[in-house]
Amino acid sequence: MTQKSNILVVDDEPPLRRVLHTSLTARGFSVEEAGSAEQALAVIPQRAFDLVLLDINMPGMGGIEACRRIRTLMPHLGIVMVTVRDAERDMVQALEAGADDYVTKPFRFGELVARIQAVIRRLAPQDAATVLRTGDLEIDFDRRQLRRAGELVHLTPKEFDLLALLMRNHGMPLTHAKLLRTIWGDEYGGELEYLRTYVRTLRKKIENNPAQPKYILTEPWVGYRFRDPTDADTSVPDAGE
Repeated sequence: MTQKSNILVVDDEPPLRRVLHTSLTARGFSVEEAGSAEQALAVIPQRAFDLVLLDINMPGMGGIEACRRIRTLMPHLGIVMVTVRDAERDMVQALEAGADDYVTKPFRFGELVARIQAVIRRLAPQDAATVLRTGDLEIDFDRRQLRRAGELVHLTPKEFDLLALLMRNHGMPLTHAKLLRTIWGDEYGGELEYLRTYVRTLRKKIENNPAQPKYILTEPWVGYRFRDPTDADTSVPDAGE
């Protein structure tokens, strides 16, 4: 029997906590609740949680500060932030504070579950893959080769590095700054058009329709997310840039 994943729901609204508790339990998760960030920080060291579902806007300590403290306390704990504010500042701050993903209210419950499962799956201990297959793509990290439907695709070194980073973090949103700094160096971070040019070129090489991408999705105002097209309900409404 598969062991249940343990989730801590942190929200100051009791009705929402109850709904999430009931719905997530029905999906096979083990769920506990905390009514504040302070309560969450007290209980997290005492339990073996797999993921924290953390509201961003709470009285007292806010979700962003709580996220930073949880990440310091438990570096490998999954964190999904929930916010009603669909704004660049909130989403980027959440990711920079250490969140693995975010959803904005009102959200579809199926989307929330898919995001939770993606984070838990990614954080599960596993051997580092040298070859990863997604849809009709196959990337060989050691040989630095990409095949699409069995055909070798020529990528420049930076294109390969960018695609490899996205695929290794599939399902997770990566900010513009993180992508730029990881691939091009710490002195980068604000060159959005530079990054978009590389993404457009990659989409032309791997997507059937670059204007309607199925692999490299745009996270509006934030960055990009690599999606396995066989995963259900993990995408946001998207169009190519």
